[in-house]
Amino acid sequence: MNTRHFLTLSDLSAREIRALLHRAIELKRLGGPYEPLKNRVLGMIFEKASTRTRVSFEVGIVQLGGAAIFLSPKDSQLGRGEPLEDTARVLSRMVDVIALRTHRHETVERFAAHSRVPVINALTDRFHPCQLLADLQTWFEHRGDIRGCRVAWIGDGNNMCQSYINAARLLDFQLTVACPEGYEPEPGLINSAGDQVSLTRDPREASQGADLIVTDVWASMGQEEEQQQRIEAFPAFQVNRELMQRANTDALFMHCLPAHRGEEVTAEVLEGPQSVVWDEAENRLHAQKALLEFLLSPHSLD
Repeated sequence: MNTRHFLTLSDLSAREIRALLHRAIELKRLGGPYEPLKNRVLGMIFEKASTRTRVSFEVGIVQLGGAAIFLSPKDSQLGRGEPLEDTARVLSRMVDVIALRTHRHETVERFAAHSRVPVINALTDRFHPCQLLADLQTWFEHRGDIRGCRVAWIGDGNNMCQSYINAARLLDFQLTVACPEGYEPEPGLINSAGDQVSLTRDPREASQGADLIVTDVWASMGQEEEQQQRIEAFPAFQVNRELMQRANTDALFMHCLPAHRGEEVTAEVLEGPQSVVWDEAENRLHAQKALLEFLLSPHSLD
């Protein structure tokens, strides 16, 4: 059987995503020990800083009965010039699954091509599929299936936005992306989603009648030198009370965190009754437990 990787949401079918989300909700509700991955080892290679991703993966594999080994470039031969392909070949003979958090998406693709075991994209510059699983789980818990719903993405067309585009295409919801000129998601991704995704320069238009409003920081990791330029480009794209009032009365607000209150979102919205960001953050743990179980026990969703 071919090794299954999780580099983007598109590595799963719509049926698998829905089953995985329901499994994540089951695992969240499960009381008492449950250790289907006893003695399995997760190798983690992180070239970027992390709080939620690292903690949720480490805690998740331990709760499933396994263990985690964390490596940064300075802790491994990768930092001394060992070819990525060689690290993939060696590490995948010693661990059972690998989570890689890196800059270029090509890096995780190359690593997976030379790995004997499942590789998980724990964030690249193009996609953040693990966060999307948590977002979707949160929606399913609060509102049910997302099919046919209206989602507004406000802000930078970054890796989170691009993962939402994949989600819209797979799970059949309408996504409107509102971003400043020059900060759009990749045209090829928008085109691949067809009528499921539209682009606008007006965040008020995107928010009108939305069931879910989502945003992210204006400058992601690695874009710090663009901070001032982005602060000047994005003020109209702040999620605030006015924007939320244009959405449906029961609309939810999500943000993958960390959040910069007063920039991409006001404190009033982030801490308000429509915000589910803390459930969303917790669900990184449960969604990734379901993902680990699926990749290491493929029949777990049957």
